[in-house]
Amino acid sequence: AKADAEVKELPVVVKADVQGSAEAIVQALEKIGNENVRVRVLHSGVGAITETDVNLAEASHAPILGFNVRANAPARKAAQQKGVEIRYYSVIYDLVDDVKKAAEGLLTPEVREKFIGYAEIKKVFKVSGVGKVAGCVVTEGVARRSAGVRLLRDNVVIHEGTLKTLKRFKDEVNEVRAGQECGMAFENYDDIREGDVIEIFEREEVQRTL
Repeated sequence: AKADAEVKELPVVVKADVQGSAEAIVQALEKIGNENVRVRVLHSGVGAITETDVNLAEASHAPILGFNVRANAPARKAAQQKGVEIRYYSVIYDLVDDVKKAAEGLLTPEVREKFIGYAEIKKVFKVSGVGKVAGCVVTEGVARRSAGVRLLRDNVVIHEGTLKTLKRFKDEVNEVRAGQECGMAFENYDDIREGDVIEIFEREEVQRTL
């Protein structure tokens, strides 16, 4: 298990009409989460939402979840002043689902890599003002100016970075497709040789779910 400091918590205050509902909600909420995020029920009780509930929620920046109950007038006023969110529900599933979505919002997105192409260096040129430029053929997929690149020598990664230039003939282009020739230069790196392979990849952020 991760150290507590690394686990993000979503604090909530629960009020319900009867004890059985309050217990069922708390049990369901405590099951939400994984090693990165969990729900913490600060307080659960029966009856109207009161000013005491609002003060408790404010201290931990927690929403108050009311199941078949409402906030009394002083609690409504206090919640408005303190910026405490009160949400009302009549279906337990809806309440639990909303909390689950809120907890998912605390998860940091997962970064995935997608290989989009390979190019082989056929010749290395020196260009004044640019440095070494690799004359390449895109052997697979597509080369994109905005993508990340890795330089492979005998299938070993020598360098990872970005492209300074992607040219087709004399023109700077955004992408070059398989079978086409192009010129590539790396940002701040020029130990490139004939026969090296350039791996082109993109990173995408995927929002994780519970």
